[in-house]
Amino acid sequence: MRIAISVEIKGGVDSVVAQHFGRCPYFALVDLEGREVTAIEIVDNPYYGHHQPGQVPAFIKELNADVMLSGGMGRRAIEFFEQMGIQAATGADGTVRTALESYLGGNLTGAEPCAESVEHHKKGLHD
Repeated sequence: MRIAISVEIKGGVDSVVAQHFGRCPYFALVDLEGREVTAIEIVDNPYYGHHQPGQVPAFIKELNADVMLSGGMGRRAIEFFEQMGIQAATGADGTVRTALESYLGGNLTGAEPCAESVEHHKKGLHD
């Protein structure tokens, strides 16, 4: 299984989880066999600073991720992940290590649009 996590710094398992996946500078890619981490890689977000709807989820799909963890994400991003067969979960915080522990422990499940995305949707803006 490969889990992608939005992060603020290149610090391996101690990288701080970013609160919005599309606007994060990096992604941690964590490969697991069962519950054991077999590899971790931090990659640049090529769309950091500016992206069109669907670009970042497509990038995560190209990286062969099965799961996407983040502090938050927009409604449309969640829909893109669902269409691509990638499980998205929001509400992650702390470090990559703590986000993984929460996810593997069953405490980090499901994705809800962040408040900013909900507000944009009400105003008819893109998220």
